[in-house]
Amino acid sequence: MPRGSDAAGFLVPGRLAHARFPAMSNALTAPLTLDSFLAWEREQELRYEFDGVQPIAMTGGSVAHSVIAQNIVTALGRGLPPGCRTFRGDLKIIVQGRVRYPDAMVTCTPVDDEDDTIPDPVVVFEVLSPSTAVVDRIVKNDEYRATPSIRHYVMLEQRRMAATVFSREGEAWRGQIHVGPTVIPLPAIGATLALADLYAGVALRQDDPPDPTFV
Repeated sequence: MPRGSDAAGFLVPGRLAHARFPAMSNALTAPLTLDSFLAWEREQELRYEFDGVQPIAMTGGSVAHSVIAQNIVTALGRGLPPGCRTFRGDLKIIVQGRVRYPDAMVTCTPVDDEDDTIPDPVVVFEVLSPSTAVVDRIVKNDEYRATPSIRHYVMLEQRRMAATVFSREGEAWRGQIHVGPTVIPLPAIGATLALADLYAGVALRQDDPPDPTFV
């Protein structure tokens, strides 16, 4: 998910950086607590993730990014078991003392209409962007692995029909790559997702060189 700011605090699409905020200049001389970040963020017009130390401003993404995220919600809405719901990335989750805004997520825990935080995420989706792929693949993967409620973490490429899926199997956290018009099984919610459905309406670039971050 795209995020970032420049050194002056202006939002810059497609970049990841530690934002600087004049209103918090004193607070940022020392690491923020989770509670202080949450109280501060709820007063802001924009969304921010929290990396355990300071806020990271969230910025807009590409059309492809938005289409894929919406396709996830549409596809899941057709086959979730009773009591499970899908949400888009305008709601947050708290993992390992950090705050993240996945592109989509599923929970099977009741959620109040006034909540801004989704409890007990079971499946988490990120649509990868060039500027954030390393964080999504490594940092967030480690956070989601350490969060017991999360059973599947799905990372979707933007420029080609491909996904990396990590699943909790007992004590293990195992990854699998899906490429082309295949199906992603998500047994924790009794669902399957066809990659072709997730990429509907996206112009894939078959002539792109291999993405060095794709594993």
